[in-house]
Amino acid sequence: MNTAELLVRCLEAEGVEYIFGLPGEENLHVLEALQNSSIRFITTRHEQGAAFMADVYGRLTGRAGVCLSTLGPGATNLMTGVADANLDRAPLIAITGQVGTDRMHIESHQYLDLVAMFAPVTKWNAQIVRPSNTSEIVRKAFKIAQSEKPGAVHIDLPENIAAMPVDGKPLVCDNIEKSFASFRSIEKAAAAINDATNPLILVGNGAIRGNASEMLTKFATRLNIPVANTFMGKGVIAYPHPLALWAVGLQQRDYISCGFDQADLVIAIGYDLIEYSPKKWNPEGKIPVIHIGSTPAEVDSSYMPIAEVVGEISDSLQEILYRCDRDGKPDPQALSLRAEIRSDYAQYANDDGFPIKPQKLIYDLRQVMGADDIVISDVGAHKMWMARHYHCHRPNTCIISNGFAAMGIAIPGAIAAKLVHPDRKVVAVTGDGGFMMNCQELETALRVGTAFVTIIFNDGGYGLIEWKQENQFGHSSFIKFSNPDFVKFAESMGLKGYRVQSVAELIPTLKEALEQNVPAVIDCPVDYRENLRFTQKAGDLSCSI
Repeated sequence: MNTAELLVRCLEAEGVEYIFGLPGEENLHVLEALQNSSIRFITTRHEQGAAFMADVYGRLTGRAGVCLSTLGPGATNLMTGVADANLDRAPLIAITGQVGTDRMHIESHQYLDLVAMFAPVTKWNAQIVRPSNTSEIVRKAFKIAQSEKPGAVHIDLPENIAAMPVDGKPLVCDNIEKSFASFRSIEKAAAAINDATNPLILVGNGAIRGNASEMLTKFATRLNIPVANTFMGKGVIAYPHPLALWAVGLQQRDYISCGFDQADLVIAIGYDLIEYSPKKWNPEGKIPVIHIGSTPAEVDSSYMPIAEVVGEISDSLQEILYRCDRDGKPDPQALSLRAEIRSDYAQYANDDGFPIKPQKLIYDLRQVMGADDIVISDVGAHKMWMARHYHCHRPNTCIISNGFAAMGIAIPGAIAAKLVHPDRKVVAVTGDGGFMMNCQELETALRVGTAFVTIIFNDGGYGLIEWKQENQFGHSSFIKFSNPDFVKFAESMGLKGYRVQSVAELIPTLKEALEQNVPAVIDCPVDYRENLRFTQKAGDLSCSI
């Protein structure tokens, strides 16, 4: 057995189902070892796509997704997806091929110090320089990647080390025991909640990773406390719930901003500062905060908790609930706030403007998708509208890149989502800019049998940047481009292509596309004049409701 074969056996022992990546000269031994493995290698068209697939796989399953590249340009291509996983707290293992150790001390073709290069975008990384250390390195990599806060880990394998003989076997996977919060912190949190007149819950992705949705809903319902979620916390409380105030996190004021203005206590549950900076909702640090999470709070002058409840989230919520005697109703202003939010959402139900307003497109998408179906949002102007208007019944049914906010994630992410949940409908929502960054992975989707729908918000430009430019300078520049015929593009790849030419066509087209047994692409012209209208409305927003 050589080192590459031992590496693959270790990956099998960790329960790896897929490796996403590209073949290269320096990873040939790993690819050969995979020939007789239970692991399915998914050959992608670009290393960035491979990393995004591993990223979304990790986020949906809680188990580390694995991606593979060769050295040099293959490794640098991998980095964007690796960084995205690390900042979005998705467990991921990146494996790179490398030149032999016999030529690292001299100038060498395609050689880069990959351990140094990946250090800023990973939780930990290492190079295998002794074959006998392979089992320990792999076990440590998975343990670190999957522990809170999860993230990316990198393993670098020189080609001469990969070929060396080795005696070894995988290490036994250890189960990390749950940790529980101290009674002192629980009692302190309960007392603050009891004393609060107008508390507000802010829930983030950590509550989803901790499978705390059911307990959080019970906690909020019993204590009558309204709940706002970050972009990455969607679905942790079902959006029809009467206490759900939907998503917070826009870079401008919105209705939910009024909820924070009125709150005398914010209970942050599974919240990560990278999801939505506390300087946006607590700029002067005057609102008291309770931090409930599996790890201690990060240090930020706008986020200095009066109580930190650190441990298994569901257990912490249950223990706090035992000690709370708050049975008051939500502040009437909070209920009025929810009514305003719902009214704003529902007003687009019958909008017939064309090109289609982003709010209407998202409203109709929600009508077509089931409670357990999955959307993957790319990054761009449409992401802001998806975050604001696409509401979820269940956790992990709307995946948004937010910590790193990387364009190009939607199509690779949809492939991973369909592999994880083949029986669910999956839709990639992207702008025309993001679509062209990784559209080549639609060939991968066809080849591996993952039939999902890609909706393109088509405006012929980088809409989010135009929005920012118009807000800041009153004009835009350098953001326009031309596009191919997306329908013909899809058809040339053996996919189904559609073009929406009226609002009335949207829902029937979506339904037909979702019934196809091959990937489908829907080209949908969008009216992004709504961006500036929202900006104006946000500027005029008053919290006197």
